[in-house]
Formats: sequence, structure tokens, C-alpha cells
Amino acid sequence: MRAVPRTVDRMLLGLVGLVLFVLGGSVLAVGLGASAPSWWIHDGPHDVLLSAAERTRWRNAGWWWPVVIAVLAAVLLSALWWLATVARRRRLAEVLVDTGDGDGAVLRGRALEIALAQDAERMDGVERAGVRLTGRRDAPAARVRLLLAPHVDPGTALRDLTAHALTHARDSANLTALPAEVHLHSVGHGAERVS
Repeated sequence: MRAVPRTVDRMLLGLVGLVLFVLGGSVLAVGLGASAPSWWIHDGPHDVLLSAAERTRWRNAGWWWPVVIAVLAAVLLSALWWLATVARRRRLAEVLVDTGDGDGAVLRGRALEIALAQDAERMDGVERAGVRLTGRRDAPAARVRLLLAPHVDPGTALRDLTAHALTHARDSANLTALPAEVHLHSVGHGAERVS
């Protein structure tokens, strides 16, 4: 499932907000005594939006409740999908590399992630490394997850990662900075037998 582009997300959010603002503001204005146009959904402060006849018109029809439930379920699933795509951190597709000639080059984000993860896995005591680039293409940031062997000191692993893998990735992509959020996890091991 691909994430909704930011412009579409912002336009949809702005449109929903505008519709809700106009409807809510007009209902409030009419409720406070402002005159409404003849085509508007209600006439004055004592008028209801839906009459009792309109609210109960289809209640006894056999198709009514399944349709209402299906529509509400579709709206709920769409809202949850939208929320999941907005909340998920997006992976950086490409990194802009300054080549010094004014044109620049583009490096695939996935290639830099793989190179950084392989560099980190070469460090002593690192069992597995996972890297995800976030941020903007001209100012990337890295999220690194390291799975450490039980004997490894986390402080040493963090210093080695900063001094070697992150520095190498930053220098090879000619970046001024490569901030990183690092999560360290240790491999579980069984109890040792003492004799």
C-alpha cells in the first residue's frame, strides 16, 4: 500500500475542513437568528435539520440498515486507512548529493540504507542492522536499529556506529550532516552452566 502524497493529503484535509466550517458556521448563524436563503436546509432558529418523518422514513425497509452499516463501515475503513498513511513515517526515496558543480546528483535512498546497514553489520558484536532514511532529500536523517550480541557494550557499539558507519555514509554521500536515531537491542541468550 503506497502512502498518500502530501499534496493530496493536505488538499483533502483542507477540503473536509472547509466544508465542515461552512456547514457548521451557517447552521450556527441561522440558529443565532441570521436570515437564510430560501434554498438552505433549514429556515430559522426553531427549525430542525431533519424532521421526525425524514429520520424514520426508511427505518422499516429491509435494505435500509444494511446500507447504513455498509456506508458507515466504508467511511470508517477509509478514515483508518488515511490515518495509517498519514501517521506512518515515510521512507526517503532519494538523497540529493552535492557534486560541487552546481548540478548535483541523486542517490537512491534504498541504496544508502543498504550500504549503511551492511557497514553497521561489519562492526564487532552487531548481529543485524536495519536502517530507514527519513527527512528531506537535501537533509536526510537515519533511523538505525542494531541487534547486539550479549557481550557487547551498548556505549561502545554506539560510538563505533557514529565513528565508522554513519561517518562513512555521510562522507560518501557528501552530506553536511546525517543525524541518526539509534535503537539498540540485545540478542537473548540461554543460561550458562556453572560447574
